[in-house]
Amino acid sequence: MNNVRPEDEVAGICADLIRFDTSNYADNEGPGERAIAEHTAALISEVGLSAELYESSPGRANVVSRISGTDSSLPALVVHGHLDVVPAQASDWSVDPFAGEERDGMIWGRGAVDMKDMNAMMLSVMRSMGREGRQPKRDLIFAFFADEEAGGKYGARWSVDNRPDLFEGATEAISEVGGFSTDINGKRAYLLQTAEKGLAWLRLTAHGRAGHGSHINTDNAVTRLARAVTRIGDHEWPIEYTDTTRAFLEGVSELTGIEFDEGNPETLLSQLGTVSRFVGATLQNTSNPTFLKSGYKANVIPGTAEAMIDIRTLPGQHEQVLEIVRELAGDGIEISTIHNDVSLETPFAGNLVDAMIDSLHTEDPGSTVLPYTLSGGTDNKSLSRLGIRGYGFAPLQLPAELDFTGMFHGVDERVPVDSLKFGSRVLDRLLSNY
Repeated sequence: MNNVRPEDEVAGICADLIRFDTSNYADNEGPGERAIAEHTAALISEVGLSAELYESSPGRANVVSRISGTDSSLPALVVHGHLDVVPAQASDWSVDPFAGEERDGMIWGRGAVDMKDMNAMMLSVMRSMGREGRQPKRDLIFAFFADEEAGGKYGARWSVDNRPDLFEGATEAISEVGGFSTDINGKRAYLLQTAEKGLAWLRLTAHGRAGHGSHINTDNAVTRLARAVTRIGDHEWPIEYTDTTRAFLEGVSELTGIEFDEGNPETLLSQLGTVSRFVGATLQNTSNPTFLKSGYKANVIPGTAEAMIDIRTLPGQHEQVLEIVRELAGDGIEISTIHNDVSLETPFAGNLVDAMIDSLHTEDPGSTVLPYTLSGGTDNKSLSRLGIRGYGFAPLQLPAELDFTGMFHGVDERVPVDSLKFGSRVLDRLLSNY
């Protein structure tokens, strides 16, 4: 069994992980998280490696395994993924979202993209190291977290607060939503995530005078809230360029021969195909109303009305954006925070970045690697509180026609088997040599 390569079993591992329904409804139920954590720990221990499984709350299980390196003077690297997924409405899918079915050369199911594909690559590399007794240069800390899809309260955030010892000596980390390929002007480019936006989920509450729907009411909570939500949702945030987004667009300009016009980034974004919306959301702050609740009968004016706002902020602008949102909400609106987390940005430079680029170029000579900003968030936010600098690097070489980024939290999630094999080779090379 020692000659089993990571690419030989990565697709099977991915399909098996998908078959665990780990849907996260943000209610601290976490169905399936304990079961998949036990399965993950078993895959690790089966090849002679140690794995610690711990719960932050009943059923909310995490797994961490550390492989010692040959050079104890080097800082450790954290390689992490999350075991939970967003829910899937089976009636919307063309396959059972939790069957882990292979069809047309792809593994289908919830989590195939986000992010049981990366978990499978991690496990395939770990198992290869364990079977062969291979040691990396530095300590590698593999973490499989719960609850990322609800902010990490029971996963990475809890682990950082309560088990920082697990990450002792680590200064860098890699995880999801980076390292995948896209087609730009007929040329393959890999997007390495070096930044991610901050986030704030806010609850807006308006109070007013309850009464009969037929009466004149100048203190209507629904009206007051609706005005606030409209002002926030309609606010036009300006286009602004961080170091990462500027470097990305300059790279696209080189690949396409189209000049980077700061006043009109749409010209370059239009060259990105299916990735354009994914990247376009990183050029400005956003504030999107996502939830409204009020009343219980058509002829009754309620005394309260409630809304939720999803805010994503550019690096370095979080407090400034929140202050603007408070001003837009206006008088008579109570604002409370549901979840709040930092933005991240790190230079597209250094030994780890060089190693990631080299590992991609070895498999795909002549390709381009560009930095980019993620509009969403990852567990790197939590690890950053330990001083760990995080990157998005789940390497996949993808067919140009596949709308990969559109499948995050979408319907009919799927990942090509060949892409998984490619990723396992790249990750194995990176983790063995860095």
